[in-house]
This record gives sequence, structure tokens and C-alpha cells, in this order.
Amino acid sequence: MMQGHAINPHSVQVRNIHELYYLRTQKAQPKMEQSEKRLKKQLRVCVATCNRADYSKLAPIMFGIKSHPEIFDLEVVVLGSHLIDDYGNTFRMIEQDEFDIGSKLHTIVRGEDEAAMVESVGLALVKLPDVLQRLAPDILLVHGDRFDALALATAAALMNIRILHLEGGEVSGTIDDSIRHAISKLAHYHAVCTRSAERHLISMCEDHSRILLAGCPSYDKLLSAHQRDYYIDIIKSWLGDAVKEQDYIVALQHPVTTDIKNSIKIYELMLDALISFNKKTLVLFPNIDAGSKEMVRVMRRKGIEQHPNFRAVKHVPFDQFIQLVAHAGCMIGNSSCGVREAGAFGTPVINLGTRQTGRETGENVLHVRDADTHNKIYHALELQFGKRYPCSKIYGDGNAVQRILKFMQTIDLSEPLQKKFCFPSVKECISQDIDHILETQSALAVDLGGTNLRVAIISMKGKVVKKYIQLNPKTFEERIELILTMCKQAMADAVHLNCRILGVGVSTGGRVNPQDGIVLHSTKLINEWSSVDIRTPLSSALHLPVWVDNDGNCAALAERKFGHGKGIENFVTIITGTGIGGGIIQHNELIHGSTFCAAELGHIVVSLEGPECMCGSHGCIEAYSSGLALQREAKRLHDEDLLLMEGMTVNNKEQVNAIHLIDAACLGNSKAESVLHTAGTALGLGIVNILHMINPSLVILSGVLAAHYENPVRQVISQRALLSAQDTKVMVSELEDPALLGAASMVLDYTTRRTY
Repeated sequence: MMQGHAINPHSVQVRNIHELYYLRTQKAQPKMEQSEKRLKKQLRVCVATCNRADYSKLAPIMFGIKSHPEIFDLEVVVLGSHLIDDYGNTFRMIEQDEFDIGSKLHTIVRGEDEAAMVESVGLALVKLPDVLQRLAPDILLVHGDRFDALALATAAALMNIRILHLEGGEVSGTIDDSIRHAISKLAHYHAVCTRSAERHLISMCEDHSRILLAGCPSYDKLLSAHQRDYYIDIIKSWLGDAVKEQDYIVALQHPVTTDIKNSIKIYELMLDALISFNKKTLVLFPNIDAGSKEMVRVMRRKGIEQHPNFRAVKHVPFDQFIQLVAHAGCMIGNSSCGVREAGAFGTPVINLGTRQTGRETGENVLHVRDADTHNKIYHALELQFGKRYPCSKIYGDGNAVQRILKFMQTIDLSEPLQKKFCFPSVKECISQDIDHILETQSALAVDLGGTNLRVAIISMKGKVVKKYIQLNPKTFEERIELILTMCKQAMADAVHLNCRILGVGVSTGGRVNPQDGIVLHSTKLINEWSSVDIRTPLSSALHLPVWVDNDGNCAALAERKFGHGKGIENFVTIITGTGIGGGIIQHNELIHGSTFCAAELGHIVVSLEGPECMCGSHGCIEAYSSGLALQREAKRLHDEDLLLMEGMTVNNKEQVNAIHLIDAACLGNSKAESVLHTAGTALGLGIVNILHMINPSLVILSGVLAAHYENPVRQVISQRALLSAQDTKVMVSELEDPALLGAASMVLDYTTRRTY
């Protein structure tokens, strides 16, 4: 698995990510040689070990560090269950390995529940700062996923000490995953065991160049220990003279802190199955996690310590333990040793429960995740006991320590300590608040037209999620009732469409007081719609905030949020439809005026002797350029038999309208062309007046007639406007539903704390 690779500095793109460290090593080698000549300062490495399990992984590295005193200065800190008699006082094996222990910290708060683990982390955090300050290491080595290790990583990170985390990126289930990943986020460097773990860390945004695919350090011992011939003496010393190779079981089960009750039940079922299986069994005490005391009580209640087939022990030295595992007929429990180290020997393993869910395993592991009966576990023993499997090197090839030592030598202590995370690119999030991550923030938009009543669900990005259309009723009561019915239907549909409705926006014709939500004077197209309070009945019935404004103003708001006006400080929107309207944005604000009749652009007078307008005046833009004005002229021409061109027909049931006038002009009807030219000129003159009054940088033409008026308007501006205003941009809106979008923008801007 861990074969060496030749380094070609010119082939970086095809190199696996873990090999980046080799390139760093190569580049650093000349510097290292020069530094050695100048008697470079030793790299002070602090190795902190918390229990027998992590020491088995750290010891090979500690021996490697100790063997290079010219490069490294080793400091050893011991804490956690190493110093507890019930767990074998395993700090003694560190002393037996002739390591000088610089500090011993009693950090375990005795107890049998989760609170004791939390208190132990707190106690460690109280004691560690003094030790770390005194030792002042360049690098702290932390292993794995124990709560003690989390305390170590937290203290070191807060004290600006570089952290090298061993065996991060792995997945095993239970609270261990959360702790392991938390330590990885605190660590500055990583030495992982498998390519999958490496990929996990990369997915967690860790810097690729600071991740080393080293393999498991304990494998450096495992792969050589298997060949030693004194294992028979070890087996006899622990299990008796009569026990033969591959005719005994090693059992090691730990509590699962996220499901203590079930893990104790599994432990009891495992012991029952082992008693029934009637094979010599070495049972190791569980670790110090919450629930361990209850498991020990279960073991003693069943008389395991006195049973002739069992040997219950608190600790076995690692060198001897791996010999026992290597030559066992089977290993059972939920220890990581079963899914990791045992694979190096091909030892059959039965993994019980969920504690190792997600771990990479060899074919030697049989999983019994739902270990809920004695018979199920017993049957697994029958299947596995005495088998041999091919040796697995998923977790290492025996060269991890060498790689880790080289990796540490490449660490540049002059580099900034602050971590950098490599975040992947993600799509822009349309939600603004954490509460709405799972929902799309949306508005209900209502457009009250002369003919139709429209309601739509509109998202933050301006997408019309769903639209509803009904004929606009004639009376006030029917109109309000229909609006409520359509809004309630839309709100019910929004739940299934994963949309969160923030409020209701209403666009309507006429003069509107947006502060109070009242239509002051409506157009003649909407009967019984003057001095009408829209906000109160809608808000009371729908239990949502309601905003109301004129349809021309709504069109301007739509352009400001979703259209050409986005990011433009001063612009004007002109609506060309049945009537002529618009809205003015000045200094990013919508202009309403003192009596809410600002931007009644259709009633700018462009001729003293012009046709009568629906407002009662003469010569207004609307009297020349609106859809109704064009329809009036089309009817006149049709009545005079001057409208239709070859190929055009109007049946008796069809009403002549502005479209017929435009079609006739396109076919060369000079009378129709003259009408459209006059209409375009009138609109252009009105816009010139607007340019001279408020000097916008952009004019947006909106509505069904906008495209037909674009060129005439530009021509009039170039001929009639002051020189300083002639460069004003004129654009045709690309928004399909400006009234609905503008109504929605009132809701979306206000409820997401933007200015309106």
C-alpha cells in the first residue's frame, strides 16, 4: 500500500496529494543539510499520551524521535487513565520503555456517566496550560479521538502551539467521530492511516499540503512481531499451559457513550455467548468511558473472573497483546484493534454493535451491528472461530514512523501559525437567515389589474414559483374575498413547494398611500376601488405583514431589485400598457411625493390642444401613447376603412385593438405609421421633460408596447434633449411580470432588513 514513489518536480499535476509532502521533503533537504552544519536548534516535540491504546500508536514514534537526539528533543506528558490503578497504572510501561515522563497529570474525574467525562476534560484544561507553558514545545503530537486528546488539542491551539494529529479523518460512529473531527479542525498538521481518511480531511477543508498519508505507526511493530517465535510463551503466561495457538478468544468491548444502555446489553449477551461457546477467553477490562463501571459489574455478576475458561485482565503490554491477537482463534468486541491491527495478521474478528461503524475493514471482520440476541453472537463465533484470512495492509505497510519523522522535519516554524482552510466553491445561498436554510424565502405578490387578478409565489431571486390568475370581480366585497381565497391557496401550496412566505405585496392602479396601505383614488378600470384600506383585511386574515403601492412604483422597484436598475442610483421606469405609468428611483429610494402622486408620468402634458385623457385633461402622454389611445385610433381608422392591409382580417366578434394598428404599420399602412410616430414622439417628449427635471442616468421602458417605442424615444431624446442629457441610456425591460416582482420586492427587501 505505501510503496515509495520517485519524485519528478515537473509532474506535480499527476502526483497524488499525499505525495506533496515528499516534494516538500526534497526541497527542504538542502536547507536541512545547511542547517545541520550550523548546528540547528533541535525540534522540541511533546508527545502526550492518555491511555494504553494511544500509547501503542505513539510509542513507535517516540522511539523514532528518541533515536535522533541531534534533530529532536522529546518531552513526554502522561495523563488520563494511564494514572488510574483500576486500569493498570499503565504509565509504568512507558517508564519500562525508558522514556522520561516530564509531567504526570491526574485528569480523570471518577464517575460512571457522561458528566464525569465532561468534568475530566475541564480538569485537564485547568492543568495543561502550566505544563505546556513550561515545556514550550514546537510541536504537540496528539492521537485519535479520546476526550483527553480533545482537551490537549484545545489547550495547545489556544496557546499557539503547533499540533500534529495522528489518525484523523477516520469514521467510526458514536461520539468519537465528533471528537476526532473537532481535533482535526484544531490541528495544524495531520498524519493519516488510509487514503479514505486523507480524502475525508480534504473534504473537511484541511490544507492538502499539511496532510501526510503515513499509515498506522503501530503497524511498524505489528508486521515484524508476527514472525517472532516466542508467542507460545506469551499465550501460556496469560491463558495457561494447555492453551494452543488459534484455540482461544480475545474479547475487548467498550461502552458506546451515545447509547450506553444498549452497549451494556450487548456486552452481557457477548459474555453469555462466550460462556456457551466454551473456549478459553482472555477478557480485557473496558476503557474509562461512561458506562464502563456498569460493564465491569456485569462481568463480575456473571463470575467471569472466577470462571475456568476466562482470564480477565486490566492491561496487557502492547508487545504481548499483539502476539495474543495475532495467534488467536478469534477476536470479539468493538475495539478498534479488531478492525485495524487484527487485519495485519488475518485474525478472524467479530465486531459487535455500532462503535466502529464506518471504519475501513479487511475481509477478516464479520459485523454483527444489531447484536440483540445470544444466538446471533454465538452463530458468529461458530462462523469465525479458527479461520485464517489473508493479511490486510489497509492501515499501513510498516514505514509510518519514518514518514512521520521526515514530515516533522519539513515543518517550517517560521510560517504563520494561523491555519488556512481550503473551502470548495459553493452555490450562492439565497437564504439570509440560519432559520431558513431548509426553506426558500418567498413573498406573495398580488397584481390588481383592470381585467385580471393575479397572485404569485415569488422567491428571493425573483423566480415566479407558482402563479394564479382569475378575472377581476366588479365589486369591492367580491374582490377582497377573491384575493383572500387565492392567497390562502398559495400559502397552502407554498408549504409543499418548500417556500416560506414572509409577507404580501399588492400592486394596484391609481394613487396609493403606501404608509397606511390605502388606495386613495383608483383608475376608471377598477370600479369601487377608492379610499380602500387593503392592508387591514389582508393582514388580519392571512396573519402576515402587507405592503401596497401603485403599479408604476412597483415596476420601478422590480427593476431596482431584479432588472436593469440593479445597482443604479438614479433611474426612471416607464410602463407602456393599457395606460402609461412609471416610477422614479432617486438616490436608491423610490419617490412617492407629498400626496403620493409622484411619477404619474402618463399625465405629463405634451400638447395644449391634444386629445382628451381619462384623467379629464388634454394632451397627456397617456392620451397619445397608451394602449387605450392606440386602440381608439385603430377603431377610427377601421371605421374609415383605412386600417386593414392585404392579409389582415378582423372578424365581427373580434374587437379592434392596438395590435391591429401595429400590424398594419408593419405592413406599410402610412396612416397607422403616422399614429405610432405621433405616439412615440409624445412619449419621447414626456421623457425629455423627465430628463430635464430629475436627470436620471437610465430610462427603462416596460410593458407590452416598450419594444415599439424604444427607437422613437431615443430619436426624440437625441433631437430635443439638452446636450448634457442626450447620452442617457434607454433600455427595454427584460422582466416578464414587473408588477408582481415589484410587489414581491417590497416584502423581500423589508423583511430581510434592506432599505425600503
